[in-house]
Amino acid sequence: MIPNQITDNQKKTARYAKAMGHPIRMYILELLSKQSCCYSGDLSEVLPIAKSTLSQHLKELKKAGLIQGEIEAPKIKYCLNNENWLEAQKLFSNFLVR
Repeated sequence: MIPNQITDNQKKTARYAKAMGHPIRMYILELLSKQSCCYSGDLSEVLPIAKSTLSQHLKELKKAGLIQGEIEAPKIKYCLNNENWLEAQKLFSNFLVR
């Protein structure tokens, strides 16, 4: 049971932190923050992991709202969800400054 004192910002921060809680996901986010978008096939060439594992990491980042995917058959193009990325930056900054 979550106490009433838990704020929406705390819940959002925790959701983003959980999604970022793996080095591969951090790598993906860092890569996407330096370019506009990336295709899943390109990521599988760069990362030494199985495509199914990469797919799970992308799924977690997408579920948290940090990235978004757009199907461009036969590939999927992934980009940062800029609105949520900026929100995550603000939330973490506010939390870490305290």
